[in-house]
Amino acid sequence: MATEPESFLVDFPTLAHVQDPWVRAHCSVPDGFDQGQPFVMSDDQFWCTANHYQVRKSAKWQPRRPMKSQAFVYRRSLIVGPQKSGKGPWSATIVAVEAVGPSLFAGWAQKGDGYSCADWGCGCGFEHEYEPGEPMGMPHPTPLIQLTATSEDQVDNVYRPLRSMIKMGPLAELMLIREDFIRLPGEDNRIDVVTAAANSRLGNPITFALHDENGLYLKSNKLLKVAQTQRRGAAGMDGRTMATTNCWDASENSDAQQTWESSAKDVFKFWRQPPKSLSWGNKRDRRKILQEVYSSSPWVTIPTIEAEVDEYMERDPAEAERFFGNRVTTGMGAWLEDDLWEKAYANAS
Repeated sequence: MATEPESFLVDFPTLAHVQDPWVRAHCSVPDGFDQGQPFVMSDDQFWCTANHYQVRKSAKWQPRRPMKSQAFVYRRSLIVGPQKSGKGPWSATIVAVEAVGPSLFAGWAQKGDGYSCADWGCGCGFEHEYEPGEPMGMPHPTPLIQLTATSEDQVDNVYRPLRSMIKMGPLAELMLIREDFIRLPGEDNRIDVVTAAANSRLGNPITFALHDENGLYLKSNKLLKVAQTQRRGAAGMDGRTMATTNCWDASENSDAQQTWESSAKDVFKFWRQPPKSLSWGNKRDRRKILQEVYSSSPWVTIPTIEAEVDEYMERDPAEAERFFGNRVTTGMGAWLEDDLWEKAYANAS
């Protein structure tokens, strides 16, 4: 688990070294002036990809029954980031990898080994040569994927850029967009959308689930149970899950909060937190906070975000701090100052 790395040095075995060039070759920027250009991960995005797909050094290649989730260090991941930091488009690339890309461990490379899309039914011509000793990747033979969000509009944070990536590149050869799902190669392989209002597929076996904005998954809207059920479904298929979210309201006990506070060692957690010494209510400090949390989002213009925040501050400063300052708050304002509960508990014991 890590809130923020001291450096972004990836000195551990991971499939991200083949996934990164695969994403650039297959996934494109979904909108803006760079629309259609290869999708290039930011430092934060690559770090999270590298960790989610970190391979155990003890993983063994078993040709007749390849290792799935057990080949990886982490069973699932939670990534916490502010509004407009690119969580949706990046998540779309992860879904594409899980659908038709090198998402599973395929042994350790020897000199001359490589990944070729032609071996997996894709005619784009992509090839990648591994370094000796690197973990190799392969597509899942029967991917069953669910994208989960609170509503149809919310799930579009990931589904819309994914559809754009499919339409604008070689993914269209393997991923077919239908009215309410995406068809993948194979008889029953697909990507489905699950929301609080449309969860008829809940309980189906899945190989991967993406939980978008799980800071809004609560007991009251039944999405807490949805996420838990999906994780059980993934476990039954030896699959894994990932969640991305803004910071949560500490009074709601959301799925994101429960995950963050969990002591499980096989959950990767990333949260770029600004220094506690900086005050959100101080305009100068607020700019420093924004510069810190968006430091790995070069597409974000700080003055534009700052203007949006200033307007938010008039009606809901706590929400502004959660959404843009990447800090946990409570309701319309913090009812306890930072660390007050922890200090009281420590003194009582």
